[in-house]
Amino acid sequence: MTKKYIKNFTAEYKTKVVLELLESEETISQLSKKYEITPKTIQNWKKQFLSNASMAFEPAKVVSEYKTEIEELKSQNDELAKALGKATVERDWALGKLNGLDIANKRGLVDSKLKQLSMARQCELLNINRSMLYYQPQIMSLYNKKIMDRIDEIYTDNPDYGYRYIYKSLLEEGFNIGRDRTLKYMSIMGIEALYPKKKKFVSIQNKSHKIYPYLLDPYWQKSNGSRSVYVPSSNEVWSGDITYIRTANGFMYLAAIIDWHSKSILSYKLSNSMDASLVTSILEEALTKYPAPLIFNSDQGSQYTGSEHIEILQEHGIQISMNGKGRSIDNIIMERFFRTLKYNCIFITEFKNISELKEGINNYVDKYNNRRFHSSIGYKKPMDVYLNVFKNAA
Repeated sequence: MTKKYIKNFTAEYKTKVVLELLESEETISQLSKKYEITPKTIQNWKKQFLSNASMAFEPAKVVSEYKTEIEELKSQNDELAKALGKATVERDWALGKLNGLDIANKRGLVDSKLKQLSMARQCELLNINRSMLYYQPQIMSLYNKKIMDRIDEIYTDNPDYGYRYIYKSLLEEGFNIGRDRTLKYMSIMGIEALYPKKKKFVSIQNKSHKIYPYLLDPYWQKSNGSRSVYVPSSNEVWSGDITYIRTANGFMYLAAIIDWHSKSILSYKLSNSMDASLVTSILEEALTKYPAPLIFNSDQGSQYTGSEHIEILQEHGIQISMNGKGRSIDNIIMERFFRTLKYNCIFITEFKNISELKEGINNYVDKYNNRRFHSSIGYKKPMDVYLNVFKNAA
């Protein structure tokens, strides 16, 4: 069995990558290629960084917590001093090579003919994984991205299509793809057919994530054999969801919160990573601008079932509702907005970069909320309908 080597990154290096993720307008795919790090590793660093950010404002507490550990480390100085002589040669060699070098150049420094230091030890001193000597980053080919872009278009045009229909559509258009890969790409993009399924009782793998019942059945009505949704007042039901948006350089994710009665978009954010902070940030923003709703509905994704999101809802006394397993139609109000956004903005505009994409989404949401008539609310403007409830109450 081949021995696996774990690459050790410094805290400063991790911080640099995370800050660039938070501040830049590059996708995770671009950062992954730039630093030759997997997207999953970058996401884990971001989560660790955010969870420990509060320490920066409580240095005294941190020092107190680690005082015992510091004392223990001091007691080890004698032993470290004994090992210093052996380490001096290795240190001087490594420091002379490392200054100002990136990973690509570090790989070039490894000398297979050096007898005093093994290749494994050289890699350790250079702070690179030995596998990096042979690894070439695999970036998604333009052909595969073209397939995923087409899947997005087919699904948006036919939200009732499952992977079999999309697979058949791709074959008909001449794409060389199998059913399993079609299903895999749809899973990566977070899309599935919008049609009712019989609910199944399934075990919850992560017992710390409670799945809440769906509370919106009373708002569904049947008329002429079809079902429709009616919520009588603003701020009675909010719902949140995330959608995938394709770009020339990778994937971006748009999270949004909508009011079911008025169809107003109350908060939204475009991000290069789909994690808990994406949904909690827009929820906190919405609650600072508007009164808390009676019910908040979402799917069963880990971003919504995690403690960070649940605790915010509970602190504001909001009832928690979640779609049935495999029932995207339970959140159809948001699904319809995402479809409208893609058809009326994303698909018809060639955005050159993420900045233009953000600006385009900002302009469209402003138009959708404040200038566009909506047929389901009597050809009124969503934000006018939403705010009218509070004007009447005043």
